[in-house]
Amino acid sequence: MEKILKKSDLGKWVGKLSAFDCYAPTKENDHWEFNQVTYLDSLPEDYTQVNVPLKKVVLPNREVLFNFEDNRNGGPHIQEVLPEEKEVVVFGVRGCDARGVALLSKIFSESSPDIYFERRKNQLYVVGLSCYPLPGDNCFCLSVGGGPFSTQGMDILLSDIGRKYFVEVLTPKGEKLVELGWEFFAEPNDQDRQDRLRREKKAQEMFNLEIHEAEKKAGVLHHLFEDKIWKTESFRCLKCGICTYLCPTCHCFDIADELASPVPLQGKRVRVWDTCQFPDFTMHSSGHNPRPDKSSRLRQRIMHKFLYFVETYGEIMCTGCGRCVSKCPVGIDIVNILNRVESHEG
Repeated sequence: MEKILKKSDLGKWVGKLSAFDCYAPTKENDHWEFNQVTYLDSLPEDYTQVNVPLKKVVLPNREVLFNFEDNRNGGPHIQEVLPEEKEVVVFGVRGCDARGVALLSKIFSESSPDIYFERRKNQLYVVGLSCYPLPGDNCFCLSVGGGPFSTQGMDILLSDIGRKYFVEVLTPKGEKLVELGWEFFAEPNDQDRQDRLRREKKAQEMFNLEIHEAEKKAGVLHHLFEDKIWKTESFRCLKCGICTYLCPTCHCFDIADELASPVPLQGKRVRVWDTCQFPDFTMHSSGHNPRPDKSSRLRQRIMHKFLYFVETYGEIMCTGCGRCVSKCPVGIDIVNILNRVESHEG
């Protein structure tokens, strides 16, 4: 379903969504973040992407799974802590972040359902914003199956066509949001559709980075497990984890018990983000570590996204957001690495 929404009516529409918690990109110092808003009269036109991707909404960096205590009289007691039952609308989501949640769903919903992820995902409404005219300098989503007007993982996609948005309603959730403010939406005409297509074409022409034949990398990587490129490229790595924490699809986590009191026993079990780039991520209790060096950990990150996930789910587990390229403090560049393995260079 396609609609038109005047930019001047955006705030009125959002005002009809009072039953939801609404989030939108807001500026914090020199970067953007999704923060809760009580009123939204416009979407920013000068941001490329938020700093921390949308995955934090469905897979928080820290969440309590259950509380436990031993009250001695009644014995041990465990109380599960489930996500709050509250529907959430996030506005201004870029295609790379929405696709990230869709790819995470293959792991946390389809393969082995995770009740915490599923509840948050089911309560999430994604109102995307196409990337025009601002694809970032390090964006490469076109190489991995996405694009500046990608709709994967979205309920609604808004595309700026001047004084109004071209609205693509993609799911029943999206239809629900539009119905709540039906009086603000109109039918598009042929000129509106042409404007939307013209801007998509122009946005695609603005990309600077490309992974050459990314869909074929799995076949090449099969033969490069022991290649010296991993040692060469990982030499500068600081093991900081930025590349994975800010990735829309990286989802490694650790589970730990935090004690509030040893006697009487009280505490909570928490799930927190972790990363395969940390030295102790694969450390066994015996002391053996199957990935003991930086080269094996960098290899794992790239193999997982461009080989193992492709073999299991048929899709590349990278949305081309470019955060790992932009934010790496020592300039490790996944695009450059993958373009080099194309020719088996070490």
